[in-house]
Order: sequence, then structure tokens, then C-alpha cells
Amino acid sequence: MQKDLFSSRYNRVKTEHEALLSKPNEALFSSNGIYSRYKNPILTRNHVPLHWRFDLNPETNPCFMERIGFNATFNSGAIKWGDKYLLAVRVEGNDRKSFFAIAESPNGVDNFRFWNRPITLPETEEPDTNVYDMRLTRHDDGYVYGIFCTERKDPEAPPGDTSSAVAAAGIARTMDLVKWERLPDLISTTGQQRNVVLFPHFIEGKYAFYTRPQDGFIDTGKGGGIGFGFSESIENAEIKEEVIVDAKTYHTIYEVKNGLGPAPIRTEKGWLQMAHGVRNTAAGLRYTIYMFMTDMEKPWLVTHKPNGHFISPLKEERVGDVSNVVFNNGWIADEDGKVYIYYASSDTRMHVAVSTIDQLVDYCINSPQDQLRSAASVQTINNLIDKNLKFM
Repeated sequence: MQKDLFSSRYNRVKTEHEALLSKPNEALFSSNGIYSRYKNPILTRNHVPLHWRFDLNPETNPCFMERIGFNATFNSGAIKWGDKYLLAVRVEGNDRKSFFAIAESPNGVDNFRFWNRPITLPETEEPDTNVYDMRLTRHDDGYVYGIFCTERKDPEAPPGDTSSAVAAAGIARTMDLVKWERLPDLISTTGQQRNVVLFPHFIEGKYAFYTRPQDGFIDTGKGGGIGFGFSESIENAEIKEEVIVDAKTYHTIYEVKNGLGPAPIRTEKGWLQMAHGVRNTAAGLRYTIYMFMTDMEKPWLVTHKPNGHFISPLKEERVGDVSNVVFNNGWIADEDGKVYIYYASSDTRMHVAVSTIDQLVDYCINSPQDQLRSAASVQTINNLIDKNLKFM
């Protein structure tokens, strides 16, 4: 009887899992003309391989019960690897611990399948309690780097405080995305660091990083927004001075904090940048995604910045472990100009939106900037109305 139970459950779970993995995705009509969302999430906790979750031996698991549970798949770095589209996924177990795993797709929008094993990430002398949100950068020096947040318990926390933490930027590198070398964490003089991104090129022989300095694990405090700094070395990375690229600003979508998403994309008009902005609401923090462009030679200088958000959580995207959130730390620019934007919703699942270099550059250069006052916003709208009246 138990053997029959194992077989029937295993066959059903396997069939349903394969149907999910092979389900085709569908581009939705783009009402804004800037990008197209896709109908289905590209990765959920149900995409996690069965051999990570179940004991497949009927002798030791006669009821075919799940032995290791998974809670979410989100906040993924991205890279084109040959002709495959790869995501470095933040996978969170039911135990609240996150780790990284590579998921591969033949076309970038569906049929994502995890590699056989998750990434085995070496630890430093001070072990990580949790790691998450890896940005992937293919660098001039020949390595692919993964820059991620490493979280550890705050050693200065009072004895009864079991939630205070310290964040730092972890650094790992690889040549094949399988074997990873762990380097010492980034040293910064401006407090804790989360949302750190390695710039893909040397600048005057130095490694360059986009940073997000902050006073505490959650609160940015006097940290001013997205920063930029140089390090002489990557093996012992240290940033001694940071300049603010994009400051957090009162009554905007990035009022509370902001941070860069993936490494920027080079275009003829400058560097395309994608970031997340956070504001407070009566329902809690709201995360949205926004864009800007920086100078080609001085990628810390903003040249164009459209007003408002680029992607916000809509419909089912608004619900999850941490609701009302979209977050991006991976995109892929194809040789034909198509751009795959990978974003997570509500710390739960992964989605894709597709645009082009030309559309994104057009959006950044020709969209109005935020004038930071209601009256100025109305004037911006009226300017467009006046321009359009002769076409109506």
C-alpha cells in the first residue's frame, strides 16, 4: 500500500512540476509602449527541483513527503551565457535562509530550469548568517563577479535583541558559474553597505563600485542615496571615498532610500541605469523601479532622469511575503538590441519584462524630469497638452 502511495504521489508531483517548467509564456500588450510585461511569473518556489525537496527513496520516504521546503525565488542577477539566459536566483528556504542557484532558459522568458545543484558559496573567516541579492558583472579582468549582501548578527546588540543585523557587500568571482572563489568583503568608511554593484570596466586602472552607504541595517540614516567609489584592488577591495550619484529626495519615490539594480548597460548616449526607490506609506514601505542615465566617461554623473517610477507592482505582484514591492538586480541586453528586465514581486517570485535599447534610451532622454512640486507637475502636463492640441 505504501509503495503504491509513493508511486502515485511521485508521478503526480513530477507530472505537474514538468508542466509548470515547460509552460510557455506570453507577452502582454504594452499600453505604455516602453516595455512589455509577460503573463506568467518565470520562477516561483514550485520551480525548485524535486530532488532538492523530496527524498526519492521509497524505503525512507514511503509517503513521498517533502523533506526540505522552499518559500520564495526572487531578486535574481542575470547574465547571457553562450546562447542561454541565466539567472543567479535568490532562493529562500522555509527556514528563512537564502542562497544562490542558477536557473537557465533557452529564450529568456520561459522554460527556466535550475541547474542540478545550488551554488556552493565559500565563506570568509566570519561566516555569513544569510546571503542575498547577487548582482552579476562580467568584468574587464576576465572574471564574472557576484556582489551580494552578507548579513550577520550585530555584535553590539543587547543580549535580548535577536533581530539586529549588520550588512556588508560580499564579493565572489568565477570563470564558469559553478566554482566560485570568495574574496574578502568590501571595506567601506561610510557605514553598512547593501545593494553594491561592480562597474564592468576599469577606470584609470581601478575597480569601480556603485554603493549604497547607510547607518544601519534597515535605516539609511545620513546615507545620501546611490554612491560611487574606487578601489585599487579587488582581492582586498576598499573604498575610501564615495560620491553620491543619485540622492534620496523628499516626497519622491526614492524618499526613504534607493539603490542601484544591475550593472549598467552601455549605449551610444551613455550608461542606462536601473534602480529601486523606496517611500513610506500608511501600509508600509513601497518599492518601485526607476531609471536614469549617466555620462559615458564619468558614469557617476547623471545626465537624464525621467520622473516617477518605471515599474511598480500591479495586481498579483502586490501580494507576497513583503507586499507592495518590485525589485530588480538583473537584466540582459541582447546583440539585437532587445533587453530582458528581470524583476521580483513582493519578495516572492520572479517576472520578466522586455524592451529595447532604443526604447529605454528614448524613455530616459525624452521623458520629463521630476520638478518636485505639485504645481510644477501640472505645468509639465499642460506643456504636453499644449503641444498636442494641434494634433487633436
